[in-house]
Amino acid sequence: MDGSDSALDAVRWAAVEARRHGASLRLVNACPWPQLHYGAAVLGVEYREAFLGMAQEQLDAAAAQAAEAAPGVEVEEDVVVSFAEPVLVDESKRARLVVVGDRGVGRLTGVLVGSVASALVARGECPVVVVRGAARPRPDAPVVVGIDGAPDSEAAIAFAFDAAAARGVGLVAVLTWRDEFGELPIRAFLDWEATMEREREVLAERLAGWSEKYPQVPVRRVVTEDRPVRRLLAEAQDAQLLVLGSRGHGAVAGLLLGSVSHAVLHQAPCPVAVVRPVVQR
Repeated sequence: MDGSDSALDAVRWAAVEARRHGASLRLVNACPWPQLHYGAAVLGVEYREAFLGMAQEQLDAAAAQAAEAAPGVEVEEDVVVSFAEPVLVDESKRARLVVVGDRGVGRLTGVLVGSVASALVARGECPVVVVRGAARPRPDAPVVVGIDGAPDSEAAIAFAFDAAAARGVGLVAVLTWRDEFGELPIRAFLDWEATMEREREVLAERLAGWSEKYPQVPVRRVVTEDRPVRRLLAEAQDAQLLVLGSRGHGAVAGLLLGSVSHAVLHQAPCPVAVVRPVVQR
């Protein structure tokens, strides 16, 4: 967090999420000491103390917001003198979830959360949630998940089912496919109804085991030929969380989730969770 309104929205969201899962909340304010920007510039010990004191005040205010949003959640605070991106990527190695706002206050007084979010999506080792949207969703608003036909989407599906179950709401599973050839004549040589049926089967296969594990989560399936970003944003209009994988296999059979996730991060009307595939070590 960096003291911005966007960061405080993320803190409140993260506090409630931590309470849902019985987890603690770690608030990190990563602020680069100005010398990192200006090379040999020496601003003095007093300035440094004031700079770090301001960062701590921002953390204290955020901790108060967290306590108000989710009473009883254990909160830890840490000011780290460094750039936000490497700090949060390192934090992701030990976290269940990293949560950031969609924009920051920038420069000396904070971090550019948009670029930080992109770095975390690319390099983080745990799911990343970018908190977007000003209005509070309805308590019964669903969780939406964009599903790729590839096995890499399993981690995103698992996260989405868990999120829906924790909130006691339904899940909207979206699989969109679109041919690479647009309106070229090749369309005339393909059986589009057969392609649609194949995609329905792919979605059913991807959901089968998870629906058995989470029988309390009602699922609405959406299979359509459409541009992934457009369809996901449409479904997210009435959602409290949109879940995506960090990459897909593309072509006709699935979502280009690498590009889709980045586009959705800038346009979604609700918080977005980007979940990387689980890597076997």
